[in-house]
Amino acid sequence: MPFVVLILGIMLLLFLIIKLKLNTFVSLIVVAILVALGLGMNPASIANSIKLGIGNTLGELAVVFGFGAMIGRLVSDAGGSYRIAQTLIRRFGKKRLQLAIVVASFIIGMSLFFEVGLVLLTPIVFAVALEADVPFLYLGIPMAAALSATQGFLPPQPAPTAVATALGANIGQVLLFGIIVAIPCVIVAGPLWTKVVRKFFPDAFVVKKSLPAFGEVKEYDLKDTPSFGLSALTSLLPAIFMALNTIYQLTVNGGKEIKNPHGFDAVISMLGNPMIAMVIALLFAIWSMGFHRGRDMKQISASISEAVKSIAMLLLVIAGGGAFKQVLIDGGVGNAVKDMMMHSNLSPILLGWLVAVILRVSLGSATVAGMTAAGLVMPLMSSLNVNPVMMALAIGAGSLAASHVNDAGFWMFKEYFDLDVKQTLGIWTSLETVISVTGLIVVLLLNLVV
Repeated sequence: MPFVVLILGIMLLLFLIIKLKLNTFVSLIVVAILVALGLGMNPASIANSIKLGIGNTLGELAVVFGFGAMIGRLVSDAGGSYRIAQTLIRRFGKKRLQLAIVVASFIIGMSLFFEVGLVLLTPIVFAVALEADVPFLYLGIPMAAALSATQGFLPPQPAPTAVATALGANIGQVLLFGIIVAIPCVIVAGPLWTKVVRKFFPDAFVVKKSLPAFGEVKEYDLKDTPSFGLSALTSLLPAIFMALNTIYQLTVNGGKEIKNPHGFDAVISMLGNPMIAMVIALLFAIWSMGFHRGRDMKQISASISEAVKSIAMLLLVIAGGGAFKQVLIDGGVGNAVKDMMMHSNLSPILLGWLVAVILRVSLGSATVAGMTAAGLVMPLMSSLNVNPVMMALAIGAGSLAASHVNDAGFWMFKEYFDLDVKQTLGIWTSLETVISVTGLIVVLLLNLVV
């Protein structure tokens, strides 16, 4: 019954958004309430679930998204994005731009949450696409593929680290084999899959001069723009702080988060926190792209205000997705998956992947899907002598599959790339599924030789 309610809820949500053109945030909240009732939740607790879902989703993202948008707008208005775009085009040429974006996104994605990476990189990638006169999605899909793959397979990202720890897998081995798995996933789901979806959604692959999330990118005289180094440093300063924290944890604490840090550990932990990193980076951007460029506080404040306006609806949509996800969790959909898969006779690695896929489709959250799947397959680990590293990577692959309307990442991709729901299902949902299936295939092949 929970699966029937879930399917009906998703169908109603698509009907409200696509057919009736009802605002996405309103649709998500209305459907969340109806699905909660259908799952048999206590009517008195539905509001609390919705508040919890919105709060958990926006708690840190509000600062990350808000400050990230402000940094991006300051860099853009000062001509920094234009400088970065021109430099990348000149250095790599149009034919190798996808490769440049993939490599940069993969490296940056190892130390950033997916949401943070998307916030930091999309304004730069949009500027590059605009200057190279190529569709935003031509570069955006490889970027998203690289960011997503690092989230699913590579410690010290939260989900793979938590799954590896729960299964007793060696963090270093998960990282090493995770890179081996992630690289073909990014190649297949990035540049190769871009060619496929372009044939099915040609309307999405048009060169756009402006997007709601970024506004219109202006053209500048190159000599009047900040240097490439300063522009790149300003844009990626949060990534640098988080990367330093990641490297420190890997070298000092074996990839595990330092519990109750003190002294120097506490300072590194603070600087590596996405929220703190964004605050420091914004203050630096106000100087480097503002005062240092001869702009006064009135002009700086105008850029910041425009940035906030551009992401206001995006934040609400993500909050609505969080509310929908929470009622599915509180309504017992996860327990229904557990009961369904408990007595399966599938191969352990395939079972781990499949459980994670079903949980991902049902609940939306990759982290929740991965952790729950790890708990379900753990009893099989000792009895069937399964390699915990391969199991952790298989679960990571499954947790990425079929992102759709109950996942905040779905709505982020839709809003940032200015797509409709049908296009997002066809492009983003399929992209995530390609990563998942490719990852499973590579893990199964590795398991034969490891």
